[in-house]
Amino acid sequence: MSLHVKEKNGFSYVDEGQGQVLMLLHGLFGALSNWEGVVNRFASRFRVVIPMLPIYTMPIKEAGLEGLKSFVEEFVNMMEIKDAIIMGNSLGGHVALLYTMDNSDKVSKLVLTGSSGLFENTMGGSYPRRGSYDYIRDRVAYTFYDPKVASDELVSEVFETTKSIPKCMRIVAIAKSAQRNNLASELHRIQVPTLLVWGLNDTITPPMVAHDFNRLIPNSQLRFIDHCCHAPMMEHPEKFNLLVEEFLEEKI
Repeated sequence: MSLHVKEKNGFSYVDEGQGQVLMLLHGLFGALSNWEGVVNRFASRFRVVIPMLPIYTMPIKEAGLEGLKSFVEEFVNMMEIKDAIIMGNSLGGHVALLYTMDNSDKVSKLVLTGSSGLFENTMGGSYPRRGSYDYIRDRVAYTFYDPKVASDELVSEVFETTKSIPKCMRIVAIAKSAQRNNLASELHRIQVPTLLVWGLNDTITPPMVAHDFNRLIPNSQLRFIDHCCHAPMMEHPEKFNLLVEEFLEEKI
């Protein structure tokens, strides 16, 4: 299924299927296409909604986690979403946690995969270097256990993004905001059932981070996928979707 992007009141988003809302939040260098496997699997039973986070376009003074959380709140209100399951990857997981802590009455379940919020080795240890295609290719490949998953199309998309000085400024501001925003003392506030799906070979948010999330979020369960790095829904979509499906079928 090719994803059809809709526009409304300044928001760009995907809205597929009917039923309870499953809202997906992408990461710092993420895109709507990261979630194609999830949409294909779940749009027959859920209303799958994916807002395009304004990472590259938000005012520079607002470029941070609070700005992104406010954006999601405005989007949810605009879409009149009442009872959502929220799934977030990497930075999107961090935003999902902040949103859930402040809007617990609108969230029924939470799925986090490779989430920041405790520790994140940003871009494999450094911020994006402008103008070097080889560097960007290596950093994108670092996101996956199998470097072949980092297609030329994906690398080119990230490279084009990092060629823009204003976009790079926002990326760096948001990445620094995420590193500063450690949620260890606040995760007890997450009371909704939470599934943690982690790549056993994640180099950006390593397995120890997943164990810490599992320890600190009261009603959470942790599942690992072997031979998998930071984006399980892209690298092992079938295994990822099966774990999510089992979780969503559990009675609250």
